[in-house]
Amino acid sequence: MVSAGLEILGLSLCVIGSLLVMVACGLPMWKVTAFIEANIVVAQTIWDGLWMSCVVQSTGQMQCKVHDSVLSLTHDLQAARALTIISSVLGVLGLMVVIAGAQCTNCIRTEYVKARVVNAGGVIYIISGILVLIPLCWMANNIISDFYNPNMPPSKKREIGAALYIGWAATALLLIGGALLCCSCPSSANSGYSVKYAQTKRATQNGEYDKRNYV
Repeated sequence: MVSAGLEILGLSLCVIGSLLVMVACGLPMWKVTAFIEANIVVAQTIWDGLWMSCVVQSTGQMQCKVHDSVLSLTHDLQAARALTIISSVLGVLGLMVVIAGAQCTNCIRTEYVKARVVNAGGVIYIISGILVLIPLCWMANNIISDFYNPNMPPSKKREIGAALYIGWAATALLLIGGALLCCSCPSSANSGYSVKYAQTKRATQNGEYDKRNYV
């Protein structure tokens, strides 16, 4: 029962983490305009994402433009695109692997093999969390470096957007959930046991059973 509870809890955290990775991948709020000038009354806010850039007017209107060229993007955006997509694919693959080896399914009969499949699914989710953590930290480092760079014009300085915080939360869920799935071990009572059969009772020559069989 404890092992099944760990599987359910770990899988739930990993599924939520994978969904948050997909949400962070699609959101344009990776880099947000930094309001650091004396005049705080601005007409627009700029969002930079992996797939598009958006301009939000003070009236509430928003206009977005998809990045036309991948090669024109910075290296951190290119890496973030690739790694977040790979992380999302690994999240789906990990879900299939864990379901195949879960105790509530009958895809695999042997308990020992089922536990090892669940452990493999946990490793996949941990790798997924690490892959999405790399571009998040890389981009956050670039944003902070540019913010404190005196040679960078104030209009080009950016702050950490909501998508990065969502990605960090997704990373934590994936790592914790994957660790819980890796802790799922087969029960020692079910991993190996021997079956002993009683000796067959034989009849005597006159057709009657030996009385010693009933003692």
